[in-house]
Amino acid sequence: MMDAYRKGWALRYLREAKAELQAARKIPYMAPSMVLEAIRKARNAIYYSLGEPAFIENIIKETAHQAQTINDPILRCLIEVEVIVQQMAQLGEVDGEQAIKKADNLIQLASDIVETMTGEKIEN
Repeated sequence: MMDAYRKGWALRYLREAKAELQAARKIPYMAPSMVLEAIRKARNAIYYSLGEPAFIENIIKETAHQAQTINDPILRCLIEVEVIVQQMAQLGEVDGEQAIKKADNLIQLASDIVETMTGEKIEN
């Protein structure tokens, strides 16, 4: 069961991720930084919905550095999310439309996870 604190943060980060992405669509010259911020907030929403973010982040970092196959589908998904965040952060200037599409997909994934974990209907 999720406590009210984590639920509040998960929902807040998800709302902010959606707002950042919407702003990126409206202000193209600001899109790269806004898209990056949107995906970071979507990731944070996922982390808060699953548990203590610092703990989850440590597990992901430790597991990602191992060279073995990851059998847990949730952990594999979280690692893939982290890879996307890191790739987009390293690229800096990203292709606007492609980056927005990636961010939109990640935000939808975060919405699905947060909705499942909180039991609250998330509006798109």
